[in-house]
Amino acid sequence: MIAQASTFASRVDLLFWGICALSLAIMLLVGSLVLFFAIKYRRGTAAKRGPVPEKVSREVEIGWTAATAFAFVFLFWFAAVVGTEQFEVPEEALEIHVVAKQWMWKVEHPNGTREIDALHVPVGVPVRLVMTSQDVIHSFYVPAFRIKRDVLPGRYVEIGFTPDRAGTYRLFCAEYCGTDHSRMIGSISVMSQADYARWSSARPQGDSLADQGRLLFERMGCTGCHGPSAQVHAPDLAGIHGRMQPLDGGGFVRADEGYLRDSILLPRKDIVAGYRPIMPSYQGIASEDDLIRLIAYLKSPEASNDRSTTAP
Repeated sequence: MIAQASTFASRVDLLFWGICALSLAIMLLVGSLVLFFAIKYRRGTAAKRGPVPEKVSREVEIGWTAATAFAFVFLFWFAAVVGTEQFEVPEEALEIHVVAKQWMWKVEHPNGTREIDALHVPVGVPVRLVMTSQDVIHSFYVPAFRIKRDVLPGRYVEIGFTPDRAGTYRLFCAEYCGTDHSRMIGSISVMSQADYARWSSARPQGDSLADQGRLLFERMGCTGCHGPSAQVHAPDLAGIHGRMQPLDGGGFVRADEGYLRDSILLPRKDIVAGYRPIMPSYQGIASEDDLIRLIAYLKSPEASNDRSTTAP
């Protein structure tokens, strides 16, 4: 039996075993009826046989159809609630960035702490993983947490969980990704909050992701157009993350991680209304690690304070 190590796991198991029990009950009912009638009406028995009814009772038809429809709707609703729970992550969750690469998991914490094929998290604290891939499709799978999420190149995906049992649990890639796919494994260590604080403070730390993003933002010359004193008519990026952006030609788009990424690599894809498409593409210049740092900066309060950051 695989351990249940997250608040999400027990609900997944309840759904799984509930469907198994219902399937078993239906199988036993149908099997028992088939066996009973096969024995009762086998050739040579004295069981009373009459003409087959031309039609079944309307009450039976309506009752059976209503009962099965209700069971289906209930199971669909419960599965949908359980399935979407992992995407409903509170805003104050601990945000950790994960980059998948043949054949490893690269992890970076908000304070700059980095890990390879390992992840340390505190027990009882909601965690949001923001993930992308540098090459092919991977899949982040932790059986003990009952979570699995495909990690796609060129796109940011999220998954959330709240660990509720301390221990070390296995991390797998559940999508065939190449020659050493079977070796793309890691571990997730769930620690008490005090132990996690000690572990985090003892690890080598650099600047936070947002600080690294700010330096990169300046080094790549972004302040020349998006800075407070820039002469170029470019969007103000202060507080851009999560804001609805009006688009040239009509419509709106939410400035999430995916939009910000596209705005750096494909600046002509979604042009903000009122601005000319003059921003150059940074495709081939900004790596996935660079994009993570830039987006972390654009999401941070520092970006609003600097008034040096919306999307092109």
